[in-house]
Amino acid sequence: MKNLVILGGGYGGMKILSELLPNHLPSDVSITLIDRVPYHCLKTEYYALAAGTISDKEVRVAFPEHPRLQIKYGEITGIDTKNNQVLMKNADPIDYDDLVIGLGCEDKYHDVPGAAEFTYSIQSIEKARRTYSVLNNLGPGSVVAIVGAGLSGVELASELSESREDLQIKLFDRGKHILSSFPERLSKYVENWFVRHNVEIISQSNITKVEPGRLFNHDEPVDCDVIVWTAGIQANQIVRQMDEEKDRSGRLILTPHHHLPTDEHVFIVGDCASLPHAPSAQLAEGQAEQIVEVLKKRWNGEPLPAAFPTIKLKGVLGSLGKKQGFGMMADRAITGRVARILKSGILWMYKFHNG
Repeated sequence: MKNLVILGGGYGGMKILSELLPNHLPSDVSITLIDRVPYHCLKTEYYALAAGTISDKEVRVAFPEHPRLQIKYGEITGIDTKNNQVLMKNADPIDYDDLVIGLGCEDKYHDVPGAAEFTYSIQSIEKARRTYSVLNNLGPGSVVAIVGAGLSGVELASELSESREDLQIKLFDRGKHILSSFPERLSKYVENWFVRHNVEIISQSNITKVEPGRLFNHDEPVDCDVIVWTAGIQANQIVRQMDEEKDRSGRLILTPHHHLPTDEHVFIVGDCASLPHAPSAQLAEGQAEQIVEVLKKRWNGEPLPAAFPTIKLKGVLGSLGKKQGFGMMADRAITGRVARILKSGILWMYKFHNG
């Protein structure tokens, strides 16, 4: 019996399971899924969990059940590609014939002193829970600093401003305009929304140090009750420790078939993979579909396609609280109520098909 081991039950891992189960898994193949928590987490909604506007249960989806799917919960400590084993903390190694690494990402602190120690995060469900606890126990008038005004920072700031109107929210960003990867017109729309909702935007900032209850912008101290870090990501530490070729963000370089150049049985999906597009749930799912095609053809002894078509991304959507939103769909900027409804609908459909 061959064992396909999937590390991480994120969007890529779940898509692989849905493509193979229940009826497309060969009779001589079993699957072992390894994750730290016993359910799939909707990472795109962690900002709302941290802001206290949705419950923990709303970001959890049960893993599928199948006689040849084994789910193991625990902490991965390393990957031994020479012996085809996944190393576990306080548990025996797990052997694999094919391996899919989908361990996700971690915050990148850009060597800012104190940032890792004295800021909160929304990069995992455990960290989002801790951030929720501290934010929602703040007294009125407390100051919350959010460092980084990309998609995560903007969604957290907007959701928190609606959830806790009594808080003073400061949004720090290095760029001239927030959401620098979006068209300027869209960025200005979001900035105007923040002005109307009393969120202070500090543009062209440079956080040089973080201390308990204080950050330094261009070396000038700013007192804060809570600091949340959303200023960049990097590949999971397990991946960064692997002796394989990586890009500047620590993501693994892949072949066109999504596996390591040095090992055709080790595939990389999602935030751990070096790809031309920014990491996203859509991209991870697109990769997963192509990885499953490679696996099926290998298991059947069929030749692989010389190349895959480019993964098509439908767009990016973000929320501004519960009633407004923004995004890019087919290279067209959309804002307002329609964008928010679209995002909510996509989330509902995902839960419907995976729940």
